[in-house]
Amino acid sequence: MRPAQAALPDADLVKQFFPESDGFGEYEGEPPVAKVFQGNRQLGYVFRTLPIAPIPAYSGKPIDMLVGLDLGGNITGVRVIEHHEPILLVGIPESSLDDFTDQYRGKSVEDRLKVGAGSREGYVNIDAVTGATVTVMVMNEVIIQAARKVATEYGLIEAVREARRKPARVRSEYYRDSDWKELTGNGAIRRMLITRGEVDAAFAGTEAEGVDAAGQGEQDQVFIDLYYGHLNPPTIGRNLLGESQYNWLMAELEPGEHAVAVMGRGIYSFKGSGYVRGGIFDRIHLRQGDHEIAFRDLDHYRLNDTFLPGMPEMDEMAIFVVRAEHEFNPGAMWEVELLVRRQTGPLDSVFTSFASTYEIPEAYIERPEPEIVEAEEPVPMWMTVWQERKFRIGVLVGSLVLLTLIMALQDWLVRYPKLMRYLRNGFLVYTLFFIGWYLLGQLSVVNVFTFTGAILHQDFSWSTFLIDPTMFILWVFVAAALLLWGRGVYCGWLCPFGALQKLTNEIARKLKVPQYQLPQVVHDRLWGIKYIILLVLFGVSLQSLGQAERYAEIEPFKTAITLRFDRDLPFVLYALGLVVISAFNCKFFCKYMCPLGAALAVPAKFRLTFWLRRRKECGNPCQICANECEIQAIHHTGEINMDECHFCMDCQITYWDNHKCPPLIEKRKKRERAARRQRQQQGEDQKGSGPGGLPLEIEPAGSTSGSQ
Repeated sequence: MRPAQAALPDADLVKQFFPESDGFGEYEGEPPVAKVFQGNRQLGYVFRTLPIAPIPAYSGKPIDMLVGLDLGGNITGVRVIEHHEPILLVGIPESSLDDFTDQYRGKSVEDRLKVGAGSREGYVNIDAVTGATVTVMVMNEVIIQAARKVATEYGLIEAVREARRKPARVRSEYYRDSDWKELTGNGAIRRMLITRGEVDAAFAGTEAEGVDAAGQGEQDQVFIDLYYGHLNPPTIGRNLLGESQYNWLMAELEPGEHAVAVMGRGIYSFKGSGYVRGGIFDRIHLRQGDHEIAFRDLDHYRLNDTFLPGMPEMDEMAIFVVRAEHEFNPGAMWEVELLVRRQTGPLDSVFTSFASTYEIPEAYIERPEPEIVEAEEPVPMWMTVWQERKFRIGVLVGSLVLLTLIMALQDWLVRYPKLMRYLRNGFLVYTLFFIGWYLLGQLSVVNVFTFTGAILHQDFSWSTFLIDPTMFILWVFVAAALLLWGRGVYCGWLCPFGALQKLTNEIARKLKVPQYQLPQVVHDRLWGIKYIILLVLFGVSLQSLGQAERYAEIEPFKTAITLRFDRDLPFVLYALGLVVISAFNCKFFCKYMCPLGAALAVPAKFRLTFWLRRRKECGNPCQICANECEIQAIHHTGEINMDECHFCMDCQITYWDNHKCPPLIEKRKKRERAARRQRQQQGEDQKGSGPGGLPLEIEPAGSTSGSQ
């Protein structure tokens, strides 16, 4: 973290931004800038972003950067001069941050700069920093807003004004008979042809280069031959679908909705084999301006029959509906974007995309007069992030709903031990790979300090926490879970590093690795260590949040989950050491060292209910659950210490097992003995009965039969 400067810019940085410069002034004006000169000739401006665009980053505090801007509106350099981001303070080297900001050199303030845009048409791609995606997205927004404001106020670019039209109207009254040749010729139906060689070229220079590449002489083979068109205009839709099918489709559409036909042939499917009902078509979507339109199953209709003369045979066809909330303008240009993925490893993939534009023939629409208005205020960045991550958010929320159902139905589920174990281990795998290594959704005690600091310093802002949807959703769920079940739901089900330890221990048990539990008297004294660690870190955070974040490296979460062990050797050895220990002592770190677990246990004391069932015999005399609890959260007296419980529900499985729980075993044996006595009694009654179950008459000894 570089120290901030007050009245004058850093001379060395100014020289980097303007190598030919020989002087510069103080910050002045509104927004405040420092002019840079070569002799008497002005070269440009340098300015700090903090007073111009003080956008809070993930830490809740803005990132201050020095930016250089020449008189042509081009960025000459960017450097971070102060920040408080946890992931950048410890974990990611400063050189990676400099490499990120170097990408802005030479870019115009009028460019559409976007982190992770790839080869998307109309955007300039900025590569992210692995493990700090949210932070660099904030930095990108800060640079763009500050640079455009300076460029506008000092006359480097004109104030942004744009001609906005009301959406064009589709002329439903206009129709003429047409064939395939005419509609493809006038642009009513557009084509995107991609060869295998073009796909290989798109992946050149990436990790996916050479994966599934075309062989000798196969470069010109068709990868996909895609056709698409707007169906609302009768000349397109009625000719392609036939009158009956067209009328049905138009009746299905609500006001403001539009239908698009997509048809393709070749070795690549635009729908994708992984599509399932209730999901999203992730290979194809539309874009109009800055608005991206994805399609779900409810936006899709099968297209089996077409009636357009001269149309070639297609391998697959579909109708997609653009819903009214997208405010689709049929008179404005839009494009179809096709996503192509190549798998480079069990968890890693490389993506590229191909796009093709569409402009409807003028004869099919009616345009209103343009209205000149000032450009709208930019959409808050957190809203953009949530919009772009809709699929990830949907999967995460769905899994949390599933976990809620597991918790609510636990009394029924634990009666099926095999199902419960498969369910739990499967969820832990999902937590580790999807929430942890894919979404980077590892909560940390640093998040607690950030939230507490925002409250104490009265600079709380929802936008600060909403900027990372994964972390926000997880914290909201954890807050609710603390009131209902305590800390165990997160620690036992949703913590990626906890899942890594537990799965490691499961594998170790399968391999017959010996398990070592500390004596209960030792355990009862050691679990308090994590509370001491929490108190120390919290005290340091009140003085310096940055210092507390450094000491919070006692959590191996950043190394093992956020950075996926791609870090300096001492950090990696520490994290791996804890994982290895967990093979012999289940979740050793969680039990004795985790300050986050301690922090969650404090509010968990206010939980509203106690869901785990116990019997009066638990602890006196039965000790089965206490002996089998891997976390050692059950006292010898039978009580469960909910501050330490990880809600694995193994004790609940035992609670309902009438072959393992002594009180149930005794009840079962009584029932079995009663059943045996009943069967014996029935057998004796059978022996004392005649044919058909009638009783036999037994004469006294010495009696004679017959008449006298």
